[in-house]
Amino acid sequence: MKATVLAAAVVLGAFFTSATAQVKPSTKSQHHRIKQGVKSGELTKAETKNLVKDQREIRQDVKAAKADGTVTGAERKDIRQDKRQASRKIYRKKHNKRDRN
Repeated sequence: MKATVLAAAVVLGAFFTSATAQVKPSTKSQHHRIKQGVKSGELTKAETKNLVKDQREIRQDVKAAKADGTVTGAERKDIRQDKRQASRKIYRKKHNKRDRN
């Protein structure tokens, strides 16, 4: 049990430190919520992996939007929608009566 939590913490720690320097508060909040869910055992290993993948995809979308130097309104709207969906997904995964124990 402790080994799996430690392994998940190491994976999440590597994931969080690789994030870009300019991270919006909502993204930081989502990272914190995932991390807390792992620590408390509310998230299973598969759920955590899936949520981390979603966060990585959002980060890649932001990077792609910034690549040309201008983030258009449509790109901003898509990113905001992706963040809202990810937030709802985090809530659902943390409250679905499954846990690591």
